[in-house]
Amino acid sequence: MKKFLEETDIIDYSNQEIQKLVMSLSTGCKTDIEIAKNCFEYVRDSINHTGDYKDNITTCKASDVLKYKTGWCYAKSHLLASLLRANNIPTGFCYQRLSCSEYKKDVYCLHGLNAI
Repeated sequence: MKKFLEETDIIDYSNQEIQKLVMSLSTGCKTDIEIAKNCFEYVRDSINHTGDYKDNITTCKASDVLKYKTGWCYAKSHLLASLLRANNIPTGFCYQRLSCSEYKKDVYCLHGLNAI
C-alpha cells in the first residue's frame, strides 16, 4: 500500500496550501471514511471542472488545481489523491473510456477518477 501513499511531483501534498486544507478537512473527523467524504465533497463542490466552466487554464499538479480552483477530471483526481494521501489514506487512479459521440461519431475520451 506504500505506493498508494507516495508523494510525487503531481501529487504534491507537502505543499503548504494543501497542508492547510488537509488540516481543515480532517478536523473533528473520527474515521477515514469521514475524512474521505470531506475531501471528496470539497473537490466536487469547490473545484470547477475546466470544461464545464470553460476556464482558460489547464492544471495538472494538485497544488495548481487548488490554487486556480479548476481542473479537468484527471486534475481534480490529483488534488483528491493529495488530500487523501496526506491523511494516510491509500489512493490510486482509475480511468474510464467514455463515448463522446454527442460531438462526433465514434469519438471517445478518458475520464479520470480515484480508487480509495
